[in-house]
Amino acid sequence: MSEIDRIVDELERDHTGDPWHGSPVTSILNGITAEQAAARPMKGAHCIWELVLHMTAWKNEVRKRLSGAPASDPDEGDWPSVGETTASRWQKAVDGLHRAHEALLAAVRALPEAKLFEPTNDPRNRPLGTGVSYYVLLHGIVQHDAYHAGQIAVLKKGVS
Repeated sequence: MSEIDRIVDELERDHTGDPWHGSPVTSILNGITAEQAAARPMKGAHCIWELVLHMTAWKNEVRKRLSGAPASDPDEGDWPSVGETTASRWQKAVDGLHRAHEALLAAVRALPEAKLFEPTNDPRNRPLGTGVSYYVLLHGIVQHDAYHAGQIAVLKKGVS
């Protein structure tokens, strides 16, 4: 198994598979309504909807960086606005996360194995997550999603 295959496996386990750390993102999101997604059971915490939009934005940003684009905050913003909280917009947000995930998987599969340990084209900036190898970047997005999936799981218990 190549390292690219291993990273794809980690991304798939985290999103729809059987991750070691618990439930995959799709299982955690299953059954959450728009009202629950927009609820704020913990003062000062992001809501589930915001977390989904944030995860989507960063999957898109990592995909852009894989193509050699300079690093920046995601086009959508770091924490995109939820806007109107309707059921159809919530479904659109969840579908957007799945599309971003699939697009990221395609980009990872197309990445030459030899490029994994090359540095991204940006100097080190810890808050932006730049100046690392493509390998570290890809493991970072897996860790990012696992972290936020855990937050969503806790928030889901507070709104159920």
